[in-house]
Amino acid sequence: MSTFITRLADSGPGLAVAVKDLIDLAGTPTTAGCRALERKGTPAPADAACLREIRRLATAGELWIVGKTNLHELAYGVTGINPWFGTPTNPLDPRLVPGGSSSGSAVAVAVGDADVALGSDTGGSVRIPAACCGVAGLKTTWGRVPLAGVWPLAPSLDTIGPIARDVAGLVIGMRLLEAGFVVSPVSDVEIGRLAVDADPLITEAVDRALAATGLATRPVQLPGWLDAWAAADVVLSAEAWRADRDLLASDPAGVGDVATARIVAGEAVTEEAERRARRAQLEWQRTLEDLLAQVPVIALPTLVEFPPALDVGRFRANRWTLPVNFAGLPALSIPVPSRGPLPASLQLVGPPYSEDLLLAVGRRIEAAAGAE
Repeated sequence: MSTFITRLADSGPGLAVAVKDLIDLAGTPTTAGCRALERKGTPAPADAACLREIRRLATAGELWIVGKTNLHELAYGVTGINPWFGTPTNPLDPRLVPGGSSSGSAVAVAVGDADVALGSDTGGSVRIPAACCGVAGLKTTWGRVPLAGVWPLAPSLDTIGPIARDVAGLVIGMRLLEAGFVVSPVSDVEIGRLAVDADPLITEAVDRALAATGLATRPVQLPGWLDAWAAADVVLSAEAWRADRDLLASDPAGVGDVATARIVAGEAVTEEAERRARRAQLEWQRTLEDLLAQVPVIALPTLVEFPPALDVGRFRANRWTLPVNFAGLPALSIPVPSRGPLPASLQLVGPPYSEDLLLAVGRRIEAAAGAE
């Protein structure tokens, strides 16, 4: 049962919804995939703020909560491998990583255990597992979805977003997070295609999917992307140390070796290094703001390689996702057919609060790619 840490029900009325186990659900403990937190065993006294609409609909009998899904320990990793609760099985190929950190949420959706699952995305943790498992994921604008009652990793980067099998499911997921959310069709929008060094099969799949829409696409450049990635990693490391150091001090044996090493590394980030990273963040935000004033949507791969084997030594999955968190922008990840054995994943990035636009464009890409 590695997909779920806590399974609550096997059936129910209406929509089946799963919740990542770093989001408080009243009456159940929040483990964040960590043995130290599981040992505390304290049921959450109230739902996280982002579950308000889900709880209302559950009480009305319009949906049911399947359970709380597994994750990379403390949401600090991209593979989804968990030393305490097992690793959710990638439905595309059980030999491959399911992606992290929202591994259980992506797998629950991919295998049909849930119609919609909530995940968190600090550096790609909704988009990366969605890409690895062949489903769709949406990273929301920073600050759009409240984080009260969510175990933090890096609060200035943390976001909550839905995972679903397709764009229609993500629209439903957004309505669960924000009642009244709507998406209008787009007839014409120019897409800026950001070229990155990716597996040729992935590059071809992304370009073919974009071309099939008939929408205008033009090449764009974003100098400084990898510099932004490096600066964002400094901020993430510093904030993760502050978020988890007390847990590590209180029960060091209850935190896995990989998570411990990552948390402790953040202690070495100096105040000056973090200040430099914050200045870089402001400049990066201005750079993206300028580009998005020219083209409303940027397209690039979510992952530049296909998901690796479970025994992979290193998986640099967040190089093309974390800079989006650094800018605070929304991003959509959708699967697109490739000529290889696995689907590729296309990422769309837009201005703040443009989730409706991204989903509208994503729906058009999805329809065109499926019609090929």
